[in-house]
Amino acid sequence: MWSYRHQNFTVHQLPALRDNYIYLIESHTTNILIAVDPAVAVSVRNACKKLNKKLSHIINTHHHWDHTDGNLELKSDFGCQIIGFEGDAPRIPGIDIKTSEAFSPDIPELNITVLEVPGHTSGHIAYLIDDALFCGDTLFGAGCGRLFEGTASQMWQSLNKFSALPDQTRVYCAHEYTLANLEFARHIDADNKQLERRIELDKLKRNANEPTIPSTVGLEKLTNPFLRPSHQNFCSSYATQNNIENDAVAVFTDIRLKKDHF
Repeated sequence: MWSYRHQNFTVHQLPALRDNYIYLIESHTTNILIAVDPAVAVSVRNACKKLNKKLSHIINTHHHWDHTDGNLELKSDFGCQIIGFEGDAPRIPGIDIKTSEAFSPDIPELNITVLEVPGHTSGHIAYLIDDALFCGDTLFGAGCGRLFEGTASQMWQSLNKFSALPDQTRVYCAHEYTLANLEFARHIDADNKQLERRIELDKLKRNANEPTIPSTVGLEKLTNPFLRPSHQNFCSSYATQNNIENDAVAVFTDIRLKKDHF
């Protein structure tokens, strides 16, 4: 378990399954303890025991089993409330509170903003809590989620919501895919010096069995090929080299297709 302190809460990062991360958000001023996308109930249960706290809430970013599999078991153990997107409620096990951009959940002492970010799934959401972004499978370290239910245009609009956040916002995504994503990023953006520096640093982290996550919005904007189409020089250069329209959505779509077959 790794821990990251924010002003009003601490984020505890739990590895799970092959490459998942589960997050626990521990309030500094209340007994609130929130699990984000609990793939494995026992991992959360053991962490709660270590922290000597009872789980109060679960927040789900989307319905996939490796984000919700622990919901019902943890609800049975702790009586916690489960929060998920109102438009995906039938697919969120045990959901109690239905949320959306228009109705963010009210949890004492935590300022939570919900962002609707379709693309990976049609009902994907993200949770912004102060300067911490819990983005599930929409944005990864140097990558983004596959388009299982949404369109490339939807995903691009979703990623733009993240790009608009302050650069120092910490990005807590749900999988440790960074090194593989960076290998692809180098293939797409070979002249990016910031990218080369990130590859060097993230390899050191993984060699030391440390996570590459969280990253920051600022780092992703500089090194993530799926955010780079918003940079006009990159967009026009890529479009020319690949004989496609000089348009951010067209460039993003082409990069996503290339990643699917990389």
